[in-house]
Amino acid sequence: MEQLSLFGANESLRFPEELLEFYPQFLDTKQCMDLLKVLIEEVPWRQQIIQMYGKPVVTPRLTAWYGDTNRTYRFSGTKFDPVPWTDSLLHLKKEIETLTKLEFNSVLLNYYRDGNDSVAWHADNERELGTRPHIASLSIGQARDFEFRRKADHSGKYALRLNNGSLLIMKGDLQHHWEHRIPKSKKDIAERINMTFRLIRE
Repeated sequence: MEQLSLFGANESLRFPEELLEFYPQFLDTKQCMDLLKVLIEEVPWRQQIIQMYGKPVVTPRLTAWYGDTNRTYRFSGTKFDPVPWTDSLLHLKKEIETLTKLEFNSVLLNYYRDGNDSVAWHADNERELGTRPHIASLSIGQARDFEFRRKADHSGKYALRLNNGSLLIMKGDLQHHWEHRIPKSKKDIAERINMTFRLIRE
């Protein structure tokens, strides 16, 4: 685990760093590039339609949901039924569980094809995740900024650079009091896949 490097922050609005653990090199470059190629080619990617502010919106990224049987996930009016684990995703899950001493039974994959793909401000606080959920976020491919802001105060935000092979653990009350996003980028950037390992409860 490494000291966080949060930037772009309003110094009067300090981020509670105990809500995050960061491992900048969980996977090496070769592991990442091999995995990126496999996932892009083999995952049954879909572009979802979700409800935002009462209106249907096409997500600006591709997604897939893997996990144990009957671990359905719902958010923004969309239902995700899990695809059975692949060997590579199950191996990653076990490696992350060994490192963090946490338990996961599902993973949401997001495929960002270029800088136009993004995810809007949100919190992962769905009922299926229980209270104070732990979520392990593994990024491979193009580095992107991961931004945070308080739900109750949008005057300032923080950003954390998620590099190729980095693992971020979100925990505690983060999902209750903070929102996060991946903003669009005007730069000519390459592909990225993010995997958020979760524990879906009964």
